[in-house]
Amino acid sequence: MTAPLEMVRARDGDTLDALIWRERNLGPADLQTVLAANPGIASLGPILPKGQPINLPAIAVPATAVRADVLNLWD
Repeated sequence: MTAPLEMVRARDGDTLDALIWRERNLGPADLQTVLAANPGIASLGPILPKGQPINLPAIAVPATAVRADVLNLWD
């Protein structure tokens, strides 16, 4: 069984990592999964053509985020 895919389209000047961050808040660790869901996408170069369809697989995102304490450098 394969993971469900959602198709989105690249905007003018998009890179794949910027697109997956904007659409799903995904980072560099998820890039290989997205590349695997889009055979041949890497051959298009670092800037995707405007309107290029990109399949985004369902990737589990942790329900809770890690919260860091705030550090003020100046009072």
